Amino acid sequence: MANENGGVFSDLFNAFGALAQSLADTLVNGVSSASSVVQSCSELCITIVTNTANTALELIQNITNGISSAITPKK
Repeated sequence: MANENGGVFSDLFNAFGALAQSLADTLVNGVSSASSVVQSCSELCITIVTNTANTALELIQNITNGISSAITPKK
C-alpha cells in the first residue's frame, strides 16, 4: 500500500516538475524573443538617425557649395 501512495505522489511531483520546467522554458524563450525585437528596433532606429543625419549634412554641404558658386566672381 505504501508503495502505491509513493507512486501516486511521485507521479504528481514529476508532473508538477515538468509543468514548472515548461513554464520556465516558455518564459526564457519569451524574454529572448522580446530582447531580439528590441535589438532589431534599436538597430533600425540607429540606421534611420544615421541616414537622416548624413542626408542633412549632404544637403547643407550642397547649399553651401551653391551659395559659394553664386557669390564667386565669374572669370
